Amino acid sequence: MLIRRPDHDQTNSLIEPAADPDADARRTLRRHRAFATGLLVLMAALTLGTYALPASEASDLLQAAAKAGFVGGIADWFAVTALFRHPLGLPIPHTAIIPHQKERLGAALGRFVATHVFTAEEVSGVLARLDLPGILHRFLADPASARPAAVALAGTLPRILASVEDGRARRLIARIVPRILGGPGTGQVVARALHSLVEGRRHQEMFGFILGQLRTLLASKEESIRNAIEERVREQGGRLVGWALGASIARRVLTTINAELDKMSPDGSELRAAFDEWVRAEIARLEQDPARAAELGAAIRRVAAHETVQAWLWDVWARLRLALEADAAKPSGRTVDYIEGALANLGAMLESDPAARERVHAAVEGMVARLLPAAQVKLSDFIAQVITNWDTATIVERLELRVGKDLQFVRVNGTLVGFLVGGLLYWALRATFGHVSF
Repeated sequence: MLIRRPDHDQTNSLIEPAADPDADARRTLRRHRAFATGLLVLMAALTLGTYALPASEASDLLQAAAKAGFVGGIADWFAVTALFRHPLGLPIPHTAIIPHQKERLGAALGRFVATHVFTAEEVSGVLARLDLPGILHRFLADPASARPAAVALAGTLPRILASVEDGRARRLIARIVPRILGGPGTGQVVARALHSLVEGRRHQEMFGFILGQLRTLLASKEESIRNAIEERVREQGGRLVGWALGASIARRVLTTINAELDKMSPDGSELRAAFDEWVRAEIARLEQDPARAAELGAAIRRVAAHETVQAWLWDVWARLRLALEADAAKPSGRTVDYIEGALANLGAMLESDPAARERVHAAVEGMVARLLPAAQVKLSDFIAQVITNWDTATIVERLELRVGKDLQFVRVNGTLVGFLVGGLLYWALRATFGHVSF
């Protein structure tokens, strides 16, 4: 049926009522209930009809069977009806069982589902059939889903970074960072880093930069250095020697130093060669001498733990955090692109690396195993609470629609079994005693 109602703009709109999801179940229940009731009425009619028949052994047998069938049908009708309501509306004790015991039934059903359905074995089997690594790979391989995921993860970055600013986190990091930087493997890490620098000739670039800075420093402090050298000459040789030779010695010293610095071109020099040899020797010592590696680790640990260094690190972190937060807020920023690329790499790894798939599956199973006991309790309480909150009419109707069809077969079977047993009993008693009074 369509219901017509006026819309806000004075037009009429047709609204179709929502379909009843239990319509088929209602029709099925009515049909089977009518059949069971009809069979019961048939037994009553046969019972009454036998009194109109001439007295004979066959009519007596039919009457006994019909009576037994009617009694069996009535008994099963009473039992089925007593589950859901009071028969004939009479408040007979121990009837309307489900309405009166819905809290207990809800708790029992919740415990059953939690402990016998939602078990670790069943959940593990479901996870195995789901192929979660495959689902995750397909999700990450699809740009339509990976891009929004990257944007969402980038959006959480400011909150994650904010948590690092917590005082306890700062104290924890202040203790952990020196240990990490100065750990047993620090020497190997530094050696590998120096190897890459030496192979790419970057150590000479760094050396050249230091020399350039030294040359600039000497040029800016030349007057001060000259005065210091002259003062030193006067202290060692006397006022007269200082006056006669101080300026000349200072000039020659500065000229010699600048000349040596000028000779240290990138193409090569003795000092650069000595620096290269020293670096390679230090790399070998770090790789082969545990004591040297431990010494370097201890030195790095002391430096990282120094208050000045930690203050500098937190200042750098604060600046970096502001830049990261600003970039993460941009949907087209580098942070989102980086996260999207990382997700794509993870998806490719899940596709090509069976070990990675197994690790993901094992991690999910482990997480579920840890959460399952608490989830079982929550599920049991949830089911019990839902059933308890249902009103009586709702729970009766829903249960009856689900099991009412089978219960009507109970009525039918009770009627037919009563009919057959009544007839057999009458025949057996008649054959044994010669006369039976029903």
